[in-house]
Amino acid sequence: MRTVQIKVSETDFQKFNLGGGEIKFTDLVELISREYARKALLECNEIAKEVGLSKMTMDEINAEINAVRDAKTHS
Repeated sequence: MRTVQIKVSETDFQKFNLGGGEIKFTDLVELISREYARKALLECNEIAKEVGLSKMTMDEINAEINAVRDAKTHS
């Protein structure tokens, strides 16, 4: 097994809860992936608010899904 040293700011160290000692590379990748996913979700929520999608009911959402599926099967 090989060892990689990475310098991390104190802010990022705390933000990603890296703790102390060693961390497996796969765990580091998972932590970073979760942060990207969290940021993407927040961005999607903002976009949904801006365009009014966040106010849709489940019935409206299901109707949209069904309309798209119907359009695909009839095209």
